[in-house]
Amino acid sequence: MPATPRSRRERPAKPALTREGIVAVAVEILRAEGLPKVTMRRLAQELDTGPASLYVYVRNTAELHAAVLDELLGSIGPAPAAGGWRERLEGVLVAYTRMLLEYPSLARSALTAWPSGPHYLDLIETLLGLLDEGGVPRERAAWGVDLLLQRATATAAEHAGEASREDWDTLGQALSQVSDRTHPHIAAASGVLLSGAPEARVSWAFQALINGIERTAVPEPRD
Repeated sequence: MPATPRSRRERPAKPALTREGIVAVAVEILRAEGLPKVTMRRLAQELDTGPASLYVYVRNTAELHAAVLDELLGSIGPAPAAGGWRERLEGVLVAYTRMLLEYPSLARSALTAWPSGPHYLDLIETLLGLLDEGGVPRERAAWGVDLLLQRATATAAEHAGEASREDWDTLGQALSQVSDRTHPHIAAASGVLLSGAPEARVSWAFQALINGIERTAVPEPRD
């Protein structure tokens, strides 16, 4: 005997849509299936609604991905309590990089996705505070934060790329076999171009940038 269809009044009511709820479900999909599956259509299926209803809360997929990034930034936590301002600043940037490394596709998306949520603002506030603690002039600190976050994001995106160990070895072999007649500088530096552990290179890059931000004046605005 066929089942009797249930009326709409007998079905349990769906929870009301909210931006926070949409982002929370998007984060769950990211963790389970990766960023390519974090789409309006996939979210609509998960939330048992139509894609059009989601656009009331999120304008497009790019904004959705930026909101997901902002949500994950909440896992970084405050700056380390111990150590000097440089060491603590580097610690925050390394934590941000490691978070992105857990989500390879998000790391690449983060190169163009600009979050503006509370966790991103907290991150900027933390970085500015540490630079201020080190006596870095405000203008240099303001420009420097952008540079530091770009470097952290690019580092995560690079290491999250599709290049295989074979590609890396092929590059190393090519560098080691160049002629000192045609490429004298590469030949002289071939032993160190790809040397060092990834963690050491990441740390060195942040230290070099912090030193440069501290010492490089922001140009005066032109008339």
